[in-house]
Amino acid sequence: MPRTPDRPARKPLHLNAFLMSAGHHEAAWRLPESPARGGTDIAHYQNLARIAERGKLDSVFLADSPVLHGDPGRRPSSKLEPTVLLTALAAVTSHVGLIATASTSYNEPFNLARRFASLDHVSGGRAGWNIVTTAGAEAARNFGLDDTPLHHARYERAAEFVEVAAKLWDSWADDAVVADKERGVHALSERVRRIEHRGAHFRVDGPLNVERSPQGHPLLVQAGSSEDGKDFAARYAEAVFTAQQTLEDGIAFYQDVKRRAVAFGRDPEGIKILPGIVPVIGDTEAEARELDAELDRLISPEYARRQLATTLRIAPEDLDLDRELPEDIPTEDEIEGAKSRFTLIVDLARREHLTVRQLIGRLGGGRGHRTFAGTAVQVADTIEHWYDSGAADGFNIMPAVLPSGLERFVDQVVPILQERGLFRTEYTGTTLREHYGLPRPASQFFDLSGQDTAAERSAALVDAR
Repeated sequence: MPRTPDRPARKPLHLNAFLMSAGHHEAAWRLPESPARGGTDIAHYQNLARIAERGKLDSVFLADSPVLHGDPGRRPSSKLEPTVLLTALAAVTSHVGLIATASTSYNEPFNLARRFASLDHVSGGRAGWNIVTTAGAEAARNFGLDDTPLHHARYERAAEFVEVAAKLWDSWADDAVVADKERGVHALSERVRRIEHRGAHFRVDGPLNVERSPQGHPLLVQAGSSEDGKDFAARYAEAVFTAQQTLEDGIAFYQDVKRRAVAFGRDPEGIKILPGIVPVIGDTEAEARELDAELDRLISPEYARRQLATTLRIAPEDLDLDRELPEDIPTEDEIEGAKSRFTLIVDLARREHLTVRQLIGRLGGGRGHRTFAGTAVQVADTIEHWYDSGAADGFNIMPAVLPSGLERFVDQVVPILQERGLFRTEYTGTTLREHYGLPRPASQFFDLSGQDTAAERSAALVDAR
């Protein structure tokens, strides 16, 4: 497939480790090697972060949602709040980036901006925010709502949310704190300012009560692939986690988002596309396939059928395990939540003529992300092929089983990528932005000459205290 015309050749790729308790496969927790209570085991996550750092990976990522997903009787469902957990990982690592999901639907800009600024300070500049708009009536009812706000409305709120957060991060100039004990001046009051934001969704005065952090702003990540999601990514995101099943779809998504970024006046190299891949690695291809099959055998088909029915917005009894999906299921336009994942699942089932039982097996490993069982060389070949074909700037590595899957990837696949000149052998920076080759954002309010750069020069400065 042709390379994107202005894409530089053979730049080092980026690797993120998506950590999920016992692993990404639905049944991973049932294997003897996996922690049955890994979701709340700090030592387990610290071990995973150390493994990722040993492999010189750019970052680790923790997903999150303000709702209990699935049946806790069937699989581990308990999750620690991710920014809290990442502070514990920061304490035992020194380079690997630390990315957490946080919803713009069920947070407020001031509190969330403060949490990520705090994480950036605690980690020495390694924080990243995966920005999501949360769908689902279950989550809505945890916050006093009857149902999810409309898809477009959620993205409108998200856009304003990010803009307010950015203003808050910029409300302190980089040189505001002087800590001059002799003169008794801790900070220059004129270099800290209110943001006085007044918008459709938020009224926030500011300033933030945390000084500007090492990265200025945390790395901004996004994971939606609907039309609204791609526009949002092109406008704000610096890294995009995406699910693509085929190389052709990966190339089309990559080019689409990069084109949209250009339309928003951005450098397309300033947004990194990282498709998810669920590698099941064996010493031989047969060994990898047997592990993959063993995991699938441990899935509860009835439970998985109910989960699939919920995703497809149909009744479980309408899904025959040994037949293909029924024809009369809703379309993407008829649903309000997780539109891109809905379409990906339906397209996968239709394209490969999968029975419901086969589809459950495919989704059990990565919930729609591409699964691949093979040797370390085969996994490296797949990554290289997608990268060279212009489908990715890097990959979101989603081990089916943890910790063994991450260990195998780091100890077996990463050295191959390093030998091929595709991946770093040592960290060359200390911040997450440096790992991703991205600049530290300038303040929208201040420059380093001591001048206020805001357009609204009349905005009130913070009174000296």
